[in-house]
Amino acid sequence: MAAMYGTLARALLRNGAVRKLPSQSCCVVPLRHLNLQEYQSKELMVKYGINTQKFRMAETPQQADRAVKELNVVEVVVKAQILAGGRGKGVFSSGLQGGVKVTKDLASVKDLTSKMFGYKLKTKQTTGDGVLVQKVMVAEALDIARECYFAIVLDRTAGGVVLVGSPRGGVDIEELAETAPEAIHKELVADFEKGPTDRQVTNMAKFMGFEGAPLKEAVKQIHALYKMFLGVDATQVEINPFGETPDKRVVCFDAKINFDDNAKFRQKEIFDREDTSESDPREVEATKYNLSYIGMSGNIGCLVNGAGLAMATMDIIKLHKGEPANFLDVGGGASEDQVKQAFRILTMDPQVKAILVNIFGGIVNCATIANGIIKACKDTKLALPLIVRLEGTNVDKAREILRNSGLAIMPASDLTDAAQKAVASL
Repeated sequence: MAAMYGTLARALLRNGAVRKLPSQSCCVVPLRHLNLQEYQSKELMVKYGINTQKFRMAETPQQADRAVKELNVVEVVVKAQILAGGRGKGVFSSGLQGGVKVTKDLASVKDLTSKMFGYKLKTKQTTGDGVLVQKVMVAEALDIARECYFAIVLDRTAGGVVLVGSPRGGVDIEELAETAPEAIHKELVADFEKGPTDRQVTNMAKFMGFEGAPLKEAVKQIHALYKMFLGVDATQVEINPFGETPDKRVVCFDAKINFDDNAKFRQKEIFDREDTSESDPREVEATKYNLSYIGMSGNIGCLVNGAGLAMATMDIIKLHKGEPANFLDVGGGASEDQVKQAFRILTMDPQVKAILVNIFGGIVNCATIANGIIKACKDTKLALPLIVRLEGTNVDKAREILRNSGLAIMPASDLTDAAQKAVASL
């Protein structure tokens, strides 16, 4: 129930079909989202009055044993807390099969979790030898009589917030959108702040198959989910499954929440809880200096200002048979220190064999970038080939600064020249 891996729910709003990206794109850059563990998402939901299973967190086998007693239920599910999917079919380095275990033998939980804590869990989505498990969630195990799907998404095409629901939950919603679009119902929220009307929510709950007392509870839960959507500045809340138990309880079993990064200043408490233990340390380091960094698999490090220019830089590197090692945007108002930190982060990557700097000085002063480059080269004792292309504000002074630096910097006349020189320097 982690909050990170945005689905293609927005695509459901385009006539029930998934929008396909053009296959001829030169570079595909993954997006970095706020990462919350499953239990953290559950805590958010509980805060907003959303029904979830009872649960406890544990960091030792002793705490897991105590959690079982506190829950006071007949059956529990024990879940290793990692961000990667496929936990149920994963394998621990201890030999234990599966990162999700359901059991009625409550006395066995202590021994079971002793084979989880301190061991690595390898799934289809993890890299290397897996992810170290430091926390587990012990939760009430509930039977699900009926599984539905529900999501709240912010959709540009629709021009606002849309509710998406289906009586078929627990399945790949993108596949369902292609094979059975009639099984999906949508409601456009006319007033973002007021939220959906009771009639809209009731229509949605009925379409999802709720009747009688569960219908009233489902309506209540959808309203609560929308309140959370607004309260945490989410761009998407997806519940799959949105379920009904044999005793007619309505429970949100699993959730994915995407947050608006632009709202970080007012959602500090949430963003401070981000789990970075499984993130690329270079990406984590970059965020400290307001740099946008995403590691890739090539060997030409890129330092650029502006996301569009960064994409163009990577594309032209590939056009000339090179491979970009990263996406790194220092932004429009980069300081000398940010440039220095950007170089430091680039050189943290052992696969980087050359660095290409491509700056267009619209807002940023090219002379500031030039001074930052020189300081960075000296501080990091840079020994890699460095190709620099500068254009824009104060560019003549910037070029003079670089020429007089005494450093082995290769100037480039334009982007094509820069890419060619970067590839040739390898």
